[in-house]
Amino acid sequence: MKISFTICCFFFAQLLMAQSFTKVHKKAILVDTHNDILMKATDSLLSKQPETEIVFDKNLTSKSHSDLARWKQGGLDVQIFSVFCTGDMKNPFQFANRQMDTLDAVAARNPDKIVKVANIQQLLKVVKQQKIAAMFGVEGGHMIENSLSNLDSLFKRGARYMTLTWNNSTPWATSAYDETFNKNLVSKGLTDFGKKVVNRMNELGMLVDISHVGEQTFWDVITTTTKPIFASHSSVYSLCKHQRNLKDDQIKGIAKNGGVIQINFNPGFIDSTFDAKEKAFFVKHKQEADSLAKAGMDEWNVENYLESRYVTEMNAIRPPLAFVIDHIEYIIQLVGEDYVGLGSDFDGITVTPLQLNDVTSYPLITKSLMERGYKKSTIYKILGGNFLRVLKANESK
Repeated sequence: MKISFTICCFFFAQLLMAQSFTKVHKKAILVDTHNDILMKATDSLLSKQPETEIVFDKNLTSKSHSDLARWKQGGLDVQIFSVFCTGDMKNPFQFANRQMDTLDAVAARNPDKIVKVANIQQLLKVVKQQKIAAMFGVEGGHMIENSLSNLDSLFKRGARYMTLTWNNSTPWATSAYDETFNKNLVSKGLTDFGKKVVNRMNELGMLVDISHVGEQTFWDVITTTTKPIFASHSSVYSLCKHQRNLKDDQIKGIAKNGGVIQINFNPGFIDSTFDAKEKAFFVKHKQEADSLAKAGMDEWNVENYLESRYVTEMNAIRPPLAFVIDHIEYIIQLVGEDYVGLGSDFDGITVTPLQLNDVTSYPLITKSLMERGYKKSTIYKILGGNFLRVLKANESK
């Protein structure tokens, strides 16, 4: 049977595209500024259940979005590890250090694969050696316990950004959640101490992260900082009206400041229809969820269990990879190609967009950007170059 010329041309074009995007992806310095595997690893140790233990220099394919081997498979060069606990955690500074211990232990066991770095010079050296360069990002200012000394200590341990708030406000900065939903707020934004925190971060060369902060806090940061800021894991409000996303004037403010916005893969932040669909899913399976909770399973693991059990149902409501690209493209069209990157939130989210199943999926982002006609130099900026520019600018005196 003869194969038509058109079909041959199609397969040849597909082959060229596969070779092309793989080459571009490999040449780029791929940076992900937000991954929550340390939270999962620490929680698994505290649970004292060997079957659920998360040790990310082992194969965790069925347990997590991330592990050391899969990062390399996905072409990752730089990972900033989120250090996270909720606002009601007792001794959050101590807990932050415990999470940092987890990465230090993995790096000590695998010096040929992953190295903790302190600055961009060390980062580029490690990437050139084809190892993963690692840094910390503290997700929530409550972890410094209102102490600049604790801030200094976390910086010395390798924290290169701090998210000023998580969903909870601190005594010195209000969160997006509280500014949106808390009707009892007396005041909004940064206090005088909050401004001292920003000033100290500028002095240290520690990036000020405005993901999770309220709008008033955001604008107070803009008028206080002397260095470029960034959003470690946020998306675009105009495309998905969630309080965690950034409005056009905020995006423009970050661009004017010379900062960067790292797009979050969380379906609820990229697809305006997702939250309602997910709510309906859990209503449908409420009886089973209540039974699991009664047996002692926490809410996070209940969600994970149900979403894993009813894969077909979940796949039907997951947004496509194209939605992530839409958010990247929106920022490029609004302010230019120098102000956007990737902050996946892998292992901090229970559901991911279709195709972005885990950290091995990063090359599909490169492929999608090429299919939309973006040139190589732009893609290199999106995958990591823009963030590296901001990191370097924060290190400068």
